[in-house]
Amino acid sequence: MSEVLTPNKVNGIDLDALQDVVAEIQQDPAKALVRFEVSTRWTGQTGSRSTVRGFELGGERIAREFEIVADEPLELLGTNTAPNPQELLMSAVNACMTVGYVAGAALHGIRLTNLEIETTGQLDLRGFLGLDDTIPPGYEQIDYTVRIAGSGTPEQFEEIHRTVMQTSPNYFNLARPIRMNGRLSIG
Repeated sequence: MSEVLTPNKVNGIDLDALQDVVAEIQQDPAKALVRFEVSTRWTGQTGSRSTVRGFELGGERIAREFEIVADEPLELLGTNTAPNPQELLMSAVNACMTVGYVAGAALHGIRLTNLEIETTGQLDLRGFLGLDDTIPPGYEQIDYTVRIAGSGTPEQFEEIHRTVMQTSPNYFNLARPIRMNGRLSIG
């Protein structure tokens, strides 16, 4: 009877595949470059539909297709048919950090039983509406709580938490200014 090989998985992460990716990137740093693209079209009132048609990894185009719908609540002049851009922003940072916690735990051999990230932020609409130039249109701070449980020690979870804050792309994107290069095309 032949032995059946099973992938070395923790929390659904294939550790052998992860190690292969790391080794490949260490051998050729150009394979580490990832370019994501999203196209967003107005759908009326405060609604929009964003389309993901693929991304580029190490110079190779990888096709995939998803749609992300956004709207505002009725109280903010929307039709309340989808999350608003602020909720999507928080969802994006939470999802990105979730990947970091799951992968970090897997690398430590920690099996997770729970992982939740709750994020809140308050902004003042006077900034968005241009009613007061002294009020920023966005967040001055965002607060989040990570609830994590599993086979790890408190010290291991603290280490994973610090690592996520150092390596999560969306944590980085929100925690530091990003240069936005906008271009207007009329017509």
